[in-house]
Amino acid sequence: MNERIKEYDEKMKKAVEFLKTDLQTIRAGRANPHVLDKLRVDYYGTPTPIQQVANVSVPEARIIQISPWDRTLIKDINKAILASDIGITPVSDATSIRLVFPELTGDRRKELGKDVRKRGEEARIAVRNIRRDGNEELKKAGKAEGISEDEVKDLQDELQKLTDKYGKEIDAVIEAKTKEIMTV
Repeated sequence: MNERIKEYDEKMKKAVEFLKTDLQTIRAGRANPHVLDKLRVDYYGTPTPIQQVANVSVPEARIIQISPWDRTLIKDINKAILASDIGITPVSDATSIRLVFPELTGDRRKELGKDVRKRGEEARIAVRNIRRDGNEELKKAGKAEGISEDEVKDLQDELQKLTDKYGKEIDAVIEAKTKEIMTV
């Protein structure tokens, strides 16, 4: 594989990986500790991920339990959860916080499915933009470095194959997440 094509392959791979990690934050009726990934709690003046100041576990299918190592953080973690877009009210006692995930309604499942497809389309757009930038760069390099039109065309075809490959991968990720959300 050409060095230039490898560079675009890496960029497209990163776009798909970003989509996968982004979709992990969408809750699908089951407790998933990744919904807390974006939350930060003020820990001695520094915004810190909850996973770095507490033990996060899933004792039951629809419950996340957060046990902070420093008990004084319970109030701050509660505040961070309430301020977030998770949509769950934390239940806390002296030592831990519990997040109880309710069953998703049919309408909410459809809404989440639309959100998943929207994020998938954003990933597809990112991949297509990488392809467009690559095609433009290949044309410029062809003129500047004296690469034949046939070679440039071959490289562009290879770039298109990568775009198709990552497009199918994005479709598979979206389909899997939508299926997970729609499963009752």
